[in-house]
This record gives sequence, C-alpha cells and structure tokens, in this order.
Amino acid sequence: MYGRVYTTVIQRASSYLVAIYSTAHLQRTHLVGHPISPLPLVSHCRFSSSEVSSGDESRNWSQSERQFSTHQDLDFHLNRVQVNNMLRANEQTVCVSEFDGRGLSAVRKFESNQLAANTPNEDRRSAATCLQSKGMLFGVFDGHGGWACAQAVSERLLYYIAVAMMPRHSLEELERCMEHGRPVPPILQWYKHHTDYNYRESASLYIDNLRVFWQELLDSEEHVGMSPKDALDCAFKRLDADISLEAQVPLSNDLMRSTAIQVAFAGCTACVAHVGVDGIHVANAGDCRAVLGSQNDDGSWSALSLSKDHNSQNKAEVERIKVQHPPSESDTVVTDDRLLGVLMPLRAFGDVRFKWSHELQQSILVSLEAGVDLDSLNLYQYTPPNYLTPPYLDVAPEITYHKLRPQDRFLILGTDGLWDELGSDEAVRLIGEHLSGIHFQAPVSPSERKLKLGQLHELLLKRRARASPALDANSTTHLLRHALGTGEYGELSQERLASMLALPEDLARMYRDDITATVVYLNYDLARCHHS
Repeated sequence: MYGRVYTTVIQRASSYLVAIYSTAHLQRTHLVGHPISPLPLVSHCRFSSSEVSSGDESRNWSQSERQFSTHQDLDFHLNRVQVNNMLRANEQTVCVSEFDGRGLSAVRKFESNQLAANTPNEDRRSAATCLQSKGMLFGVFDGHGGWACAQAVSERLLYYIAVAMMPRHSLEELERCMEHGRPVPPILQWYKHHTDYNYRESASLYIDNLRVFWQELLDSEEHVGMSPKDALDCAFKRLDADISLEAQVPLSNDLMRSTAIQVAFAGCTACVAHVGVDGIHVANAGDCRAVLGSQNDDGSWSALSLSKDHNSQNKAEVERIKVQHPPSESDTVVTDDRLLGVLMPLRAFGDVRFKWSHELQQSILVSLEAGVDLDSLNLYQYTPPNYLTPPYLDVAPEITYHKLRPQDRFLILGTDGLWDELGSDEAVRLIGEHLSGIHFQAPVSPSERKLKLGQLHELLLKRRARASPALDANSTTHLLRHALGTGEYGELSQERLASMLALPEDLARMYRDDITATVVYLNYDLARCHHS
C-alpha cells in the first residue's frame, strides 16, 4: 500500500510545477520550473522507499477527474486568517484543579495541538487523570502503516497503566461491579478534544481484555498496586501482547476481526509520561520524545531530555538489536538506517510483520482474503528482506525518572514530526519565552564584536527575530508556527508558513511529517515546598 501511494505521489508531483519558499533550515533550493525531487520522501517516510512497487495506480486519477495547475491547486497565497485557522483547528487548553479531593496536583495546566501531513492524520494524543490512583498521564503516539495502531494504543494504553497502579481493593471493586452488572467506578478522567475518535465497534473487545488483565493481577497474591515505573513497563508489554493475540483469535464479527488485524499489522511509537507529586516517569518506545524545560537563575532556559530516540542514530539501540540475532545477520539487521532496511523506529507497538513468523503472517492474511479487500485495510503481502530469525522488533519501553525541582517549569511531549523541525533546546526556549513573555538575549560576545558589517547585520536580524511577540495564546500552536515558519534568521516568515500549509495532501507528506505536541505546565510551587 505504501509503495503504491508514494508511486502515485511521485508520478503526480513530477507532472506539474511547484514554487515553494525555500529556507536554509530545509536546505532546499527553489523548485520553480523543476520537477519535485522524490528525495525528501525518504527522510519522512517510516517505511523505506524500497517497498515502492510499480503499478497502474495512477488510473484512479484521470485527467477528467482533476486537472492540476499552480494557480488553482497549488495556491500558496493563504492569508493570515486562513493560516491561523489551520494552525489552531486542533489546539486544546485544559486548566487542572490545584486540589482534586485526594491531594495537590503536580500539573497546573496542559496545552496540546496537532497538524496533519498524512490524510488521515496518523498521530494521536491522550491525556487523563488517574481516579483510582494518583497522578496524571499524558501520551503522544506516532502511527505508521496507517492510523489504526496509534488509534487503538491511544485509547487503551492509559487504561492499562492506571489499572496496573490500582490497589487490590479497587480492582476487587471493579470485578464485583462487572460480575453483578453494576456501574463500574471510573478509572480515568479523560481530556478529549472534540475531534478525537474512538473505535466504538471494538469497545467490548477492549473492555474484555482489560478485565482479563486486572483479573490476572488479582490472581497474584503479591499485587498491591504497582509503582509508576513498573506499571508503565507492564502496560506497554501487555497491551502489545493483547494486540497480537486479538489478531489471531476468532472474534464475534468480521468488522471487529478486520480491525484487530489492521491494528496489529500497522504500528506506532509511543511516549507516555506519568506526572505525580514525587516526580515524572517517562516511558518511551520509538522516536517520540519528552523534554523537560527548566528556568535558570539568570532567566534563561535549559532543556533536559527525559527520553532517548530509538532509531539508527542511537548506537546503543542498534547494538541491543544486533546481539539478539546470530552474528551472520549483523550486517543486515539494520541497513540504510532502518530495521531490515525498511522501518525507521527500532521499538514500536503492533508491526507484527517484524515480530511474527512468516507462516503466521501468511495464515492470518489468507484468512481475510475471502471477503475483505486487503488494500482497504492498508494490508499487503510483503516480507522484509533477510527475515530469518524473528522477532526483530519489540515494544519494551525505556523508562526515565526525574524528581521535580523548583526550577522545572514544563514538560514537552512531541512526535518525531516536531523534532524533525526543531531541536530540543529551541523548543524549550520557544515555550519558555512564551510562558515568561521575556525574550532572553545573551550579551554580544567579544568575537561577535569583531564581525564585519554584513555579518553584524545578520546577527542583529537574528536577535530581533527572537524578540518578536507571540501570536498565539496556546503554546503548542506557537511551537507549530515556528516549526514550519521559521526563516533564515530565525524570523517568522508568513510566506514560508503559508507555503507549507498550502501543500496539497499528497505532497505535504514529502516535506514534513504529522506533528503532535503536548506541553504540561508543572506546579513548581509544590516542588519548592518538597525541596524546602
């Protein structure tokens, strides 16, 4: 499916002219009068372009259906109102009560936003308060192979974490209510955006398997409620196991079964934070990222990464995978910066194509072929090269703990689409200055005083750009605006931003990824009391 989609994109993109505002940040020249190069596709596609297959897919786009022109379809002249509406369509701001009846909250408020490049968006986000235990949970999920896996994980993972942390008496009450058909005490208080979607057709399956999970916890005499660290680790692994099992067993109807298989064959990375009065636990599997923003005594801002990217740039991660397979595969496990030359993240939910045996994969897909169109489910017959000793992929999260300090102000969770455009330090500076309203400028250094006139002019432009007032009340919208609209000197370029937002659906993915960001503002007064 990926190959056919991207083949169509390349065929269509090469057939018309595009003028895209170029910046040094993207390191691309103007494309006026030249066919679009397919090279950016590789950097943003989770699956390698080696999966591209030739075919007659362009038959769906006849000239009678759509005629492209730079004046009609590639109109980059979005006005400011249109740009703002696009950037703010999915923004969310939630203020959290300082005292929730069980204790003080470590979170003052949180803000979130999403901007799609794929159609539909393959990113998801979640936020909830634990009602039967303590703390709040926040997650960002980056799907690949479609949105199905990210959707399921965003709905289910926080429940698994919360249930694992619940004390025995609370689990016993849940089970009694289920047995006698009484209303079940709520486990989470969700904070949903009005555009959020739920798998309603699979709700009963998800509840049944969550119940099996808490029954197994009750069967363990030692269970008294896991710590956040153990709950995060257990929940990631258990949910992935349930996703795998659901795709293999008979289910009550064809729709539920096809959905389960679609979820298992798609994949998603995940970064989840549990924020409590004692500190922050971050569980990460894949290339989403969590970054803590702290304010220094002089008013400047410092970034502290609370996660590590699980991709080929992480040498320790590559070695972790290599030692799980025979030495004869050391040159093929990770090639072209991808797992088996195909997948960019090295940990993920779902993606059973990298976990199951070839025989199991074939038997599951064959069982669907009689009455289901595999293409409609983003499923296709494909085996990664050198697939000799599976599994090659797992979802075991890397967990980090950080004890809150008085200088800690906020936590940024973002999918890799954000970090492709902004570094961690720059993201923290943008949020910090948005929060304080103060644009910190370092003194001009002795070396900068010796610059030539043209160089001094560039320096002044950069410093002036940093002092520009924020245009958005929501900090995550502020991040998105700068991620896509920053010009050569750090200034906001309306032309560049409008050009990026005006790209048609089938071209946008070639130049950027889906972006999801959540900023959690911390109750640093609480940390100051604990510190004292």
